[in-house]
Parts: sequence; C-alpha cells; structure tokens
Amino acid sequence: MRCLALVLLLKPFGAAAQERLRVATWTVELTRNGPGLLLRDILEGDDPQIRAAQDHIRALSPDILLLTGFDTDLDGHSLRAFAQDLDYPALFTHPGNSGRPTGRDLNKDGRFGEPEDAQSYGEFTGQGGMAILSLLPIAAQDVRDFSGMLWRDLPEAALPEGYFDDEDLEVLRLSSHAHWDVPVMWNGEPLHLFSYTATSPVFDGEEDRNGRRNADETRFWLLYLDGALPLSPPEGDFVILGDSNLDSHDGDGWREAMQALLSDPRIQDPQPRAQRGPVANPDHLGDPALDTADWEDPQPGNLRVDYVLPSAGLEVLDAGVAWVDAASEKNTFRHGLVWVDLARLP
Repeated sequence: MRCLALVLLLKPFGAAAQERLRVATWTVELTRNGPGLLLRDILEGDDPQIRAAQDHIRALSPDILLLTGFDTDLDGHSLRAFAQDLDYPALFTHPGNSGRPTGRDLNKDGRFGEPEDAQSYGEFTGQGGMAILSLLPIAAQDVRDFSGMLWRDLPEAALPEGYFDDEDLEVLRLSSHAHWDVPVMWNGEPLHLFSYTATSPVFDGEEDRNGRRNADETRFWLLYLDGALPLSPPEGDFVILGDSNLDSHDGDGWREAMQALLSDPRIQDPQPRAQRGPVANPDHLGDPALDTADWEDPQPGNLRVDYVLPSAGLEVLDAGVAWVDAASEKNTFRHGLVWVDLARLP
C-alpha cells in the first residue's frame, strides 16, 4: 500500500519554524465532463468558477488544503496549473477510483462500461478526485494509499447481501475515490493527513449499496487507528479530513458511522462554524451553523458533510466554515471551505 502518487515540488520551502497551522478541506466541485477539459479551462484563464475558487483560497490562506471534487490526471497537469499562482511549494495527487473501469455490470442493468459500472461513478478516471496543496514538505516515501483495497477485505464489511457476485467482489474497491495517509513535516515532526472522499449514500436501490459503502469508507479510519488493517497506524499526530458525504444528525446514510467517528476519544471535533451560511432547514436536528453543503431544499437540504478532525493531542486555536461570497462569483459553490487552526501542545 505504499503510494506511487505524484508529489510535485513547485518552489523552495521556507526555513522558519511554524507554530500555528491552518488545515482545510474544500469540496470545490471543479469537475468537467471529459478528461483534459478542466486543464483547458484553467489555462484559458477566464473561467469565473476557477478564478473565484482561487480567490477564495487566497483569502483563507490555508497552510494545507485538501481539495475534493477536483478532476485529476496521471501527471498532475490540472493541479499544477490550478496552483501555479497560489504559492504552494508542494502538491500531491493521484487519479483515484472515480471513473476507473471495473469490467463488471455493477448497477445490474445488463449493460457494461457505463459510468455507473466504474469503481465509483465517473465518466473518466480521476473525475471529481482529490488533491493536496501544502506549504509544508510532504514525506513522499512514507505516503500510504489504501485506494486499491477491496471492499470485501475490510473487517466486517457491510456488503449488501446477495447483490454483488464473487466476480464483482474480486474487483470492487472500498474507496469510491481514495483513502490516503499523507505525512507532512511540521517543524521536523510528521503530521499525518488522513484524507478521503466517500460516495454519496443515495442513488441506489433497496440493497442500499451506496449507503453501506459510504458508512464503511468512514469506518475505515477507526479500523486503521485500531490496528485492524494490514498496515499499523502511524505514531504521532494526525488530522482526518475530507468529504464523508455523511451528516451525523440529518440526511440519508448510516449516520451512526459518523457519530462513532466524531465521538472517538482519539479524535476531537472542533465544530467549525460559519459566520454566514445557507438558510437553516427547519426540520433538521443539527446545528445549521455547522453545515458545510448547501443542497436543494427541502431534500436533502443543508448538511454537515465536510470535516477537519485533528487528533486529541493537538491544540485547536480556531475553526470555521468559509462560504464563497455570492456577490463576487458567478458560479455557485455548494460547499463551504472548512478550516481549523492548530498548534502542537508543549
């Protein structure tokens, strides 16, 4: 599970010690309908959605940023072009499982090779993938990529009974997009970025294959910390970050999986709050200030699905959810950027 993913070094690193670290994740939804189209739009330089996303990142200035919903390619061209003027010396990406062919009829409609038959829905490999932008050096030799792990190999996997046959399960991966452990060097010590994007828990049938997979994608991190996977968890500090597509109080999905992660004593929930966000859904139980996604009302409505969860040994200094200013952009961003400011305890 050692990772052959792409680490790009764009410029030298600063030498000064950094006591305060801003770690963020953003489901930016910079995705297009074909390979290379996002790169084309970035290079043309006049796409309002791309420019608004770059401006938002500059305004929040995260030291480490996980982008999800970002089209990736094997050589990192799109990521490199997007980050060119953002002053991040290190970039990390690898085409994940979305759009990756399986050769199987996973949605059981009698047709093969459709986007629904890929490891995760996608029209090409890497569509709506993940990327990390970092001011800190990435310890490339210690990166772990769990994205090739088969779903059936997860301990006590919640597979839908009788839906997938043996040949399906021989190729179907747990990660709908990716699961990465990416260590960055913070003042000489590693900080592990447990990064992931989970599938939506809807768009399936009574077998609930997406809801089950979504829950297992989040449960993966607790199993990793428990030492229940082939690779033992790393020592030291970590942050779990990404888009779980799962709210602990509202919406579809196995909410108990998110509740279990948020309540684990090895993890702390800073509960980032927005100063301004979408209008609250009156029938929801969760605090609307914590919501990170603004979807169609009344269903699914606004939900908290994007998380930055530091390990218990880190000090949380501040946290928030930053929405793009609707007055300054022409394309709607349905997710806010979630950020947490951290320090190491003395």
